[in-house]
Amino acid sequence: MAVSIVAQDGRIAVSSPYHPNFPARARFLGGEWDAARHVWLFDAGENDRVRSLCREIYGTDGAAGIPNAVRYDGNGFSDGAGVPHYFGHRQRLRERMIDNGAESLPDYELLEVILFAARGRGDVKPVAKALLGRFGGFAETMSAEPEALAAAGLNLAGIAAIKAAREAALRLMRAELQQQPVVNSWDKLIDYCSAQVAHGKVEEFHILFLDRKNVLIKDERQQRGTIDHTPVYPREVVKRALELGASALILVHNHPSGDPTPSQADIAVTQDIKKAVAPLGVVLHDHVIIGRNRHTSLRELGEI
Repeated sequence: MAVSIVAQDGRIAVSSPYHPNFPARARFLGGEWDAARHVWLFDAGENDRVRSLCREIYGTDGAAGIPNAVRYDGNGFSDGAGVPHYFGHRQRLRERMIDNGAESLPDYELLEVILFAARGRGDVKPVAKALLGRFGGFAETMSAEPEALAAAGLNLAGIAAIKAAREAALRLMRAELQQQPVVNSWDKLIDYCSAQVAHGKVEEFHILFLDRKNVLIKDERQQRGTIDHTPVYPREVVKRALELGASALILVHNHPSGDPTPSQADIAVTQDIKKAVAPLGVVLHDHVIIGRNRHTSLRELGEI
């Protein structure tokens, strides 16, 4: 059997004679054995490394003396050279991200990298750009509900990849708030709260429970409501503060309209919670309302 390398749908299929050293080396490069077709499958971005492996073990990469050539069939050719336009794109994008830093990537490319984990083959750039266009931006896409992402055409793996990336970012931000008094890191607190709820389509009511040094113990979502209302029960707040041993609280909720101006109901529930926790020696530091690109502090308004 001669060595043959054929690329289809963003993957490389390698057909070769059996060699005892090939399977382990192939798996190291991310190769998967397709028993039905009797071929090894690799991400197209591994082309150069797969070729090098074949030359090392078999003395040839099956290119019939044509350097770096790969035979292609199917659709997706460009530039008249028989190479899909996305060939090697994943590898190049990953290398550029590592060399220059993830912050150097535009939003659609960063979203591509996230989606690589969900789609093992093919070009995900059109998917990334379509999502950003549909939801209105990177933050909106990352904050979209699973149902909305599914309606946009993402499969379960794609939805899970986006939700995992968002949660990883929130945990990094939360970790900083657990290392020093929150009241001394107000800008970081607002950034965290904005990342958490600013792009929500319905109201969410969160409570930040703090210890005696005003360090974050826990951030919990107490209620999830409608587009303009979230029911909050002071007795539940008191119960949870006792369970966590909290000494202080910060209330946080969003206004999906984008306008963080407090309603009379917002002010009333703030006063109710303040009165409910005061006999326990628990201090209500603030109630922060998050809008789109801005926020309101009820303490700054003199309502606490």
